[in-house]
Amino acid sequence: MAEPVVNPATQRYAVVTGANKGIGFEICRQLVSEGIMVILTARNEKRGIAAQERLKEFGLSANVVFHQLDVLDPASIASLVEFIKAKYGRLDILVNNAGISGIKIVGDTLILQEIIKGDVASVFDGGKPESVKLKASGTITETLEDAEECLRTNYYGAKSVTEALIPLLQLSDSPRIVNVSSALGNLRANDWPTQLAAYKVSKAALSAYTRIMARKYPSFCINCVCPGFAGTDITYNLGPLSASEAAESPVKLALLPDGGPSGFYFYRKEISSF
Repeated sequence: MAEPVVNPATQRYAVVTGANKGIGFEICRQLVSEGIMVILTARNEKRGIAAQERLKEFGLSANVVFHQLDVLDPASIASLVEFIKAKYGRLDILVNNAGISGIKIVGDTLILQEIIKGDVASVFDGGKPESVKLKASGTITETLEDAEECLRTNYYGAKSVTEALIPLLQLSDSPRIVNVSSALGNLRANDWPTQLAAYKVSKAALSAYTRIMARKYPSFCINCVCPGFAGTDITYNLGPLSASEAAESPVKLALLPDGGPSGFYFYRKEISSF
């Protein structure tokens, strides 16, 4: 595949957080394939550079740069902002993908698959997730420390990155923000969650924040999306979707035409209720 040619006057620029592997990496690959100049970010510099190198296999490396980003570190966020300001002068697309599960599993990891499938099914059926009878023998542990890190990363980290980059997005003719959320954070599950609690709360908060920001910035196109249950590190490689398939929906929202929907929650490629 030939390398895309960059025209600074018309080029669009995107930041993808948590992009060294899984869905984040695939979002980068697909955006670059559409001609977008992508700033691939990751907390670990070595892994981020390796991800940039992997894109050479697709003939896409010319339209990708790596920049270290720890969404929990204000200095790291500020460094990214200054880099974009100096090198590109604006930002057109922000995809908040960085996230952690907030759990640890001992034993049979299939318990996570059972919980996720049962919870997602209950959301669409209007039932209670806890009614699902688990068969796997694994044990999920959620410590207070893990819960705090999960909330700080999945919600507060995305919020901090977004608010730092708003001034650069305001310089774009077509600013887009895509927040990678989850059906597990759906508010139709009325009771307080007893499994994956921190993760669910963090994603519910991120979806709500998406709607608030869309109202605050009506000239932007801001949406959140559950990309589906994909087999990645965060799901112990159990999901039925590939990372590439899951990445298609965030990419679609990142590339929405002017006048497209804003302030909505998408389940994969369709508008849904959260």
